[in-house]
Amino acid sequence: MPEVAIAVTQFACGDDHDTNADRAEALVRQAAAAGGQVILLQELFHGPYFCKTEDPRYFAWAQPFEGNPLVARFADLARELGVVLPISFFERAGPAHFNSLAMVDADGKILGCYRKSHIPQGPGYEEKYYFSPGDTGFRVWDTGFGRIGVGICWDQWFPEAARAMALMGAEMLLYPTAIGSEPPAPGYDSQPHWEMTMRGHAAANILPVAASNRIGREVQDGQEVIFYGTSFISDPAGQLVTQAGRTEEACLVAKFDLDAIGELRRSWGLFRDRRPDLYNALKGFGG
Repeated sequence: MPEVAIAVTQFACGDDHDTNADRAEALVRQAAAAGGQVILLQELFHGPYFCKTEDPRYFAWAQPFEGNPLVARFADLARELGVVLPISFFERAGPAHFNSLAMVDADGKILGCYRKSHIPQGPGYEEKYYFSPGDTGFRVWDTGFGRIGVGICWDQWFPEAARAMALMGAEMLLYPTAIGSEPPAPGYDSQPHWEMTMRGHAAANILPVAASNRIGREVQDGQEVIFYGTSFISDPAGQLVTQAGRTEEACLVAKFDLDAIGELRRSWGLFRDRRPDLYNALKGFGG
């Protein structure tokens, strides 16, 4: 396969869903015009990050995966532009609700759905109130521009998730996210830790990693979160190739030779030298 261009975007989300979708589409078009072939939008970009507090009215925002109008809109866009689009959305599945992602291939075909596996819970990030833990397992998709593994936000903190997707054959890992300030500790900045964790996944698995975060100040029922952006693309050694700032809207693109990276990964022998027989502590151990 020739070089593949990965793009990440970031923008501030307001209260109007249609306006947010329009802004996301504009950035996808901008990324495609810049050569992007796999274009990553941020987590739950259709609206403000509603998990800052626990409020039952937001369950009305959830839509089924089948026939989802947001996913359908961006599937049409993917087909028009010839790009791969992972689309984050709030899913309703019978009585359950999930933080989900639809993988849309470059021909507009919807390849399937991933449901966020790890669900955080804390002030400003009250996700366990809204989302059930994902039941899809980790997913890796063959697309027109490579074999792609995707985790959603809190998933990005778990090396087991990244390694599982790499063992499933992922050639790149993508992480749509929504993270910023911590309301109980407004002086604490998790950004360097957040970034370094994912760059470690890139280095440990020898593949590119891309993260797309939102920006802006959002307030919900008196709870404030300031999202710190800094969306980035890392190379297979964990080094930054490109990164956005904390406050500005952005669209970034980086190219990778996936065949050459695959040869490098094989030459290191990281997967050959694994010792699963020694990893029993990972089974059922609670921290």
